[in-house]
Amino acid sequence: MNNKFRLYTFEEDLEKRLKNPKFKKEWEKSEPDYLLADSLIRARIAKSFSQRTLAKKLKTSQAAVSRIETMSGNPSLSSLKRIAEALNSKLTLKIEPI
Repeated sequence: MNNKFRLYTFEEDLEKRLKNPKFKKEWEKSEPDYLLADSLIRARIAKSFSQRTLAKKLKTSQAAVSRIETMSGNPSLSSLKRIAEALNSKLTLKIEPI
């Protein structure tokens, strides 16, 4: 059977899509949300916490933790501080010139 479709990686697709200025602008706009979600997930997994376990420590719902991890939530600074404390981690924020 001859396959007419070429499979390609996420990185190849992203490289192609980033050539589109509109896509690139939106991609860059979402980067802080992605970095936050990624670091939260990594810290939670490093502690062997489920979303539910972290939520219990924060006295919130598993859905609230999920919203942050899927970048559909907008946590306050005080929430981020509580999350860092619950994960026995350091919260670091910075604003850099572009």
